[in-house]
Amino acid sequence: MPHQPIITGSGVEVTPLCDAVGPMGPSIRRPPAELFPGSRLPDEPWVLHFHCYLLRDAADRLTLVDTGIGAADSPAASWAPVPGTLSGELAAAGVTPAEIGTVILTHLHSDHASGTVAEGRPVFENARHVLQRAELDAAAGPMLDEVVTPLKDLLHVVEGDTEVAPGVHVHATPGHTPGHQIARAGELAMTGDLVLHPVQLADPAIRYLYDDDQETAARTRADVLARLRAEQAILATAHFSEPFHRL
Repeated sequence: MPHQPIITGSGVEVTPLCDAVGPMGPSIRRPPAELFPGSRLPDEPWVLHFHCYLLRDAADRLTLVDTGIGAADSPAASWAPVPGTLSGELAAAGVTPAEIGTVILTHLHSDHASGTVAEGRPVFENARHVLQRAELDAAAGPMLDEVVTPLKDLLHVVEGDTEVAPGVHVHATPGHTPGHQIARAGELAMTGDLVLHPVQLADPAIRYLYDDDQETAARTRADVLARLRAEQAILATAHFSEPFHRL
């Protein structure tokens, strides 16, 4: 069942949806201290929670932030605990995929975007799918062929900071991927993979092995977290055990 929603100061209701829980598969699994160099994390399995977020504004318009790991044969199948349960989480929240008007993809990694497509067709057939131009330009491999290409008529490509739905903005946060973005609704920031582990809240300089550009990611993380802390914002994270974290 979904967690309880938060209603932001901008009047947008945000409900976290847990698509899956589990460790990385053996194809990419590493000890936590290797995944986050300098963190001194104990040698215990890193269990990820795969959170997506459902946003409902005062006019009942619906936005979904990220779409999870997808079906058993999705691009995430080589390492993530597929299939994801996003469809069931949406149903428990009283929402059908056809009702979603906007999908924000924080980036095109398989655990954040694979759930946009099933059996070669868009799941959210009535939704604009928001991507940063830099992310689209860098798309390659299975994510290009199996996710981006089927979405071509539904893509809404932006560059930089943009309002994509009433009260909902995206902000470019490059580093983890070239076109990584976070989403904001009032004081709530849905951070994608800007912050992957709580250890990076204590020290944003701690890098992540699978960041595309570790130096840029660390700089972006430090800058964005400093601004969010100054605003006393709430983080809505992708992989923490609890979805919401007040700074």
